[in-house]
Amino acid sequence: MTRQRLFVWAQYCSVFTGMKPQRFSNDINIRNRQAGFQYELLDKYVAGMVLTGTEIKSIREGKVNLQDGYCYMNDGEMFVKGINITPYAQGTHYNHEATRERKLLLKRSELKKLEGKVDEKGLTLVPTRLFINDRGLAKLEFALGKGKKLHDKRDSIKERDAKRELNRLKLK
Repeated sequence: MTRQRLFVWAQYCSVFTGMKPQRFSNDINIRNRQAGFQYELLDKYVAGMVLTGTEIKSIREGKVNLQDGYCYMNDGEMFVKGINITPYAQGTHYNHEATRERKLLLKRSELKKLEGKVDEKGLTLVPTRLFINDRGLAKLEFALGKGKKLHDKRDSIKERDAKRELNRLKLK
């Protein structure tokens, strides 16, 4: 089917049959692009999250901000704080708090390994991506990062500009 025919079919379904486009999506992939700029990312890990019902609905709508998030260890457990999941619009008085801390689900061996690495000077755990896997579960990808200095950020900008210039020249 051509693209135009698909568009016409979508209009037919929405107008004549009362079908609406889906509000929730399973192909959610929310990235924290600032993390790669502000930190030198060393290792990446994936963890599950303990969420409430309205939080997963907001995530499926794509209403998440990872910019100010960070992970920390407390009594052998890992938590993420500062991630803003917008309250669900149709939620009742059971709606969630937008920036509450959420528990991350990792194996005990991974937790011990990360606890040792985080104790090193200058290393932190930064959320880089939030996605929904093929089973429909929300997962948080976070990275062990070391903060960049100002001159390192400038070098990153120069490298990015050089790559962009090379790509521009290749396309011509």
